[in-house]
Amino acid sequence: MTEEEYRKILKQFHKLSDRHILVAETDMPYSDVVKVVTLSDKIRKAGNELVGLMRKNYDQLLRTKRYRKLLKLYGNTQDKDKRRVLAKQLNEMQSEYNVTWDFCRKSMIPIGRKYGIDAVFALTKAEDVWRGIEKCLYDNGNTIHFSKYGELPCIRAKQINRGIPMSVKGNKLQFKLGKTMFGIQLKDRFQQDEVDAILSYLSEPEIIDNKAVNTLIEDAYCIDTYRPCYATIVPKLIRGKYRLYLHLTIEGKVMSKYDKYGNFRHKYGKGMIGADIGTQTVAYTSDTEVGLKNLSERGNSIQTSERKERLLYRAMDRSRRATNPQNYNDDGTIKKGRKTWNYSNHYKRLRSKHAELCRINAVNRQLAINEDVNHLRSLGDIFVTEPKNAGKLMKRAKETTINSKGKFNKKKRFGKSIKNRCPGGFQSMVEKKFKITGGTYIEVPNNYRASQYDHTADDYIKKKLSDRLYKLRDGTEVQRDWYSSYLLYCYDYRTQNIDKEKCNAEFKAQYNKEKTLIAWIKANKIRILNSGIKVA
Repeated sequence: MTEEEYRKILKQFHKLSDRHILVAETDMPYSDVVKVVTLSDKIRKAGNELVGLMRKNYDQLLRTKRYRKLLKLYGNTQDKDKRRVLAKQLNEMQSEYNVTWDFCRKSMIPIGRKYGIDAVFALTKAEDVWRGIEKCLYDNGNTIHFSKYGELPCIRAKQINRGIPMSVKGNKLQFKLGKTMFGIQLKDRFQQDEVDAILSYLSEPEIIDNKAVNTLIEDAYCIDTYRPCYATIVPKLIRGKYRLYLHLTIEGKVMSKYDKYGNFRHKYGKGMIGADIGTQTVAYTSDTEVGLKNLSERGNSIQTSERKERLLYRAMDRSRRATNPQNYNDDGTIKKGRKTWNYSNHYKRLRSKHAELCRINAVNRQLAINEDVNHLRSLGDIFVTEPKNAGKLMKRAKETTINSKGKFNKKKRFGKSIKNRCPGGFQSMVEKKFKITGGTYIEVPNNYRASQYDHTADDYIKKKLSDRLYKLRDGTEVQRDWYSSYLLYCYDYRTQNIDKEKCNAEFKAQYNKEKTLIAWIKANKIRILNSGIKVA
């Protein structure tokens, strides 16, 4: 094998291999932390300047009738040759109006120099801005947004030897940003295992790369090399003080976690799991267990914290209105046009409290999601659910409708529930967890209609959304979300439909588990949102 062929295969290996991120807090003194935060704010300002330029070009492109007509034709045309011609014309118009990656990259060079930012950090920020433009051009994005004051972007260099270079000193990882040298704080066994694996790679990189290339050629398989790819510094404001976290991107699968006794921390089960993921709850059915619980909830404190969050926001709104009466109409709505806002010290204190509470709630949600996903993975290895629809449920209704009483129906949908419970994030985490641990994640087709089928009648019966507890044709009362999860548990992957034989054979045993679960919920006075289960 020639040197050129070797490099080509090694490059292909880097593209195909898995990657994960190790997060650890830096050991910088606070004086250096403040300097890094200042650099992050400069990157934010430079990014905003580039956003303004690209947004202006994109808006001008979108104003042209020809571009809008070409977009419509491209969407309505099925013929591949015609679509290719239309795509070429669209690309030509994008180049004409400077809505291209090349223009975005070149425009960032003088902006980066103006703010005194390293070229590699400026290029990374330009990539982030262009990713937003691409979402507007080719996906469902409407516009790109500016970063607010206080929103500190990460400092990232997509090369391990530039921007934030890494070295080894005294069997420890050392990083450099400008003239500042710093390390990372290892607080548990998992972090230490990851760092040891990186040090093992750095001690003999050529031998491990050769092994990776040979394995890819002979077995068509990617080994875990634990090669450090690049580093990112993420600043966070926690309890009024800035803290810096290093996100180190590593090649290979994440290492296993162990408890204090040396046993695997997470166990992986075998079998089918059917799950109905709602806006606020998840119901699941597996071979060994059935469940119905609120999403993103650890203990009973989360609902209290969400209420505090709302109360603080209302207090902020009252303070803002009292100090800025010139910006509001008589009916309480905000005036149109450019406005100047004055914020009192009382408002600033409330804003700090609100931001800190939002941060704590966000961390708790993420931890709760991780715990629930790990528990589901311990029950089985085949996860069956309905397609994601959280984004659609957040949108307000466009049409104004009137109910039977002659009153206008509310246009709001499930935005607040989705913000507090994160069903989309939960479903994405489940998908990722099952795929990287050797499991199977299945989304049933739209015509599966698990919420409408009645196995006792062998028919689809439409039900109201408000019917949380309902009776089947034979008189058996079931909880709606759980029954949907049971029907997803009876999924037949060959026909991609409900396995009716399994549905009839296993219903009695699973129904008894559901009755025991509901009795336990009532006995412990657990409030399951929108479940129809009344707790005294």
